[in-house]
This record gives sequence, structure tokens and C-alpha cells, in this order.
Amino acid sequence: MNVEVTPLPGIGVRKDFALRSGRRVGVVNHRDGQIELIVSKSDDPDACLAALPLTIDEAAALSNLLGAPQLVAQLKEEHADLPGINTKQLPVGTGSPFDGRTLGDTALRSRTGVSVVAVMRAGQVHPSPAPDFTLTGGDLMVTVGTSEGLQAAYKILKNG
Repeated sequence: MNVEVTPLPGIGVRKDFALRSGRRVGVVNHRDGQIELIVSKSDDPDACLAALPLTIDEAAALSNLLGAPQLVAQLKEEHADLPGINTKQLPVGTGSPFDGRTLGDTALRSRTGVSVVAVMRAGQVHPSPAPDFTLTGGDLMVTVGTSEGLQAAYKILKNG
């Protein structure tokens, strides 16, 4: 996918890419820190059809929603020929017993056999997090294990 970066003098920078439909989707990072999700008109890529202002937290949440499934899909493809191995994203909810605690505190590996491959936070991938990695509400944990183990891990993250 080719992402085009366009300086917008006095405004900031636009980063966007073309969809199959011909529309462009992207982000404008304003010099003052504002962030906008933009969609162009299909007949004029420079004309904005929609602009949605986002807070930093909203942009991070959107990034997690879009990034984690891509990572999970890649892992699923790589494990496709290994029966019994599943990949799933597990949320750390705000108010989870592990919000603000370390990955090691969950004891997921020893309790369920599930491995945490990465943690998605604020649009950033944290690969192979160590046991001292502190979890935060809104994190998405990319995990690998059996169906039973993944179900048990989900319950642990939710209920403790």
C-alpha cells in the first residue's frame, strides 16, 4: 500500500492512500496537535468528503482497532497448518483487575498455556512483552494458544 505524505503549508501534514474505489483515506496531523481522519471525494482526491476530528486517545483506539486484526490475521495464516493452535486478540478492559498491573501478574502462561505475542497500545505494537510489562485499560493482547486456553485467558483478564 502506497501512503502519500503531503505537506500542508501553515496547517500540517496529510498522510493518505487510495482505496480500490478511488477514494483516498488518511489523516491530517495539524501543527497545533489536532488530528483529523479524512475521506476524499471519489471524483476529486483533493476535495474532502468527510473530516472527523480525533483526540489523541480516540486516534490511538482507532489505530488499535485497525492494527490488531491485521497482526492476528498474519499470525493465523502462519499457524494455519498447525492444528489446535489459535490466535486471538484479548482486550484489557478499563477496570480489569489487571489494568495497571504487570503481564506477569496475570500468570496467563502458567494458568492457561496461552502465550502473549504482542500488546497493541495507542497505535503501537509492543512485541514479545516481558513479564514486567505494565498493562493498561484499552490494551489489546495478541495471544496464541488452544481454544480452551484462550477462553480461560479471556475470563482471567476480565474477572481476575
